[in-house]
Amino acid sequence: MSKEVTAPSAAVEELPRVVVRRLIKEKLVQLRRGGDEDVNVQKEALLAFAESARIFIHYLSATASDVCKESKRQTMNAEDVLKALEEIDFPDFIEPLRHSLQGRDLAEYLVNKVYESANYANATPRLPEEECNEKGRRKGQGSTKETENGRRINIRE
Repeated sequence: MSKEVTAPSAAVEELPRVVVRRLIKEKLVQLRRGGDEDVNVQKEALLAFAESARIFIHYLSATASDVCKESKRQTMNAEDVLKALEEIDFPDFIEPLRHSLQGRDLAEYLVNKVYESANYANATPRLPEEECNEKGRRKGQGSTKETENGRRINIRE
């Protein structure tokens, strides 16, 4: 019994229009140097951008896959993509992409450091065992108990 390979539906491969529209508008505003004008993009132009990006991604990924296979690896990495850009004659994309990847690595590193220090700062300090009672509290520190009238009182151990 052979399996038929079917092409993915166009809807599955379609890039999110919201993302494509945002990218186009950001670039056009940047090119206009932050002009006050609202940037409009016709639906057909938006679809043309999205389809062009999809085709470019397929072409680039196929080329990067070939680069990866030539290196006798199964896992594609960023260097494979950079070499693929050179092979498909887009050398002008290499340095901006390399710069973006380095910035992303630095940003990820900083976010991780902030996260680690926040977790460390929020961690419950541990007392030496000789200073703790059986409940893990400092000796002489009790617990609280609610009285009949709803007040909370401290109970020393």
